[in-house]
Amino acid sequence: MDYFFYCRDREGAGDLRSQLVEEHWAFMDRFAEAMIARGPTLTGDLDGATGSVHIVELPDAEAARVFAFEEPNQLAGVYRQITVRRYVDLLGRTMGDFPGERGEGPGRYLVLAHGKPLMDWPGAEQTEPVLDRDRLIAWGRLLSEDGEDWEGTAVIGEFSDPETIRDLFAATGAYDRIEVHPWTFGGRR
Repeated sequence: MDYFFYCRDREGAGDLRSQLVEEHWAFMDRFAEAMIARGPTLTGDLDGATGSVHIVELPDAEAARVFAFEEPNQLAGVYRQITVRRYVDLLGRTMGDFPGERGEGPGRYLVLAHGKPLMDWPGAEQTEPVLDRDRLIAWGRLLSEDGEDWEGTAVIGEFSDPETIRDLFAATGAYDRIEVHPWTFGGRR
């Protein structure tokens, strides 16, 4: 099963996050083969982290809880909130398979489109905008822990303008709230 994790940093956690980078990477190394995508969300000036995204294949919900709550940044208090959702991969590749360049660069974003309550998720594919797959790093549906309820969509990709991508998702009428966060590739450099 694939899981989506978004861990939002506490205010002022940047120094602690920097101190824990090797411990964080060592923990994540255990999941490297199962990782679909990972990386930090960034401040508007791209100089600091605001959170961490991980999309990873895990055997079950208990393994997802371990992944989320035994991670060194979480144990040390870097995160103020952790979102864990089942993830339905619509792209079928990992960030390592991304056809674009992996290096740093502006224009990469995490889009979190939170679904309207009570929407029937099997029809969700009709609510997702058409996106250029060559510009996508990850794209999937977010489901409740039991996999029964559609809760939205998560996309990581290259977009020329964050407002344009927000407007594309808003135009579907399927989402209550749309977040767009600057993002970059994670992992060892």
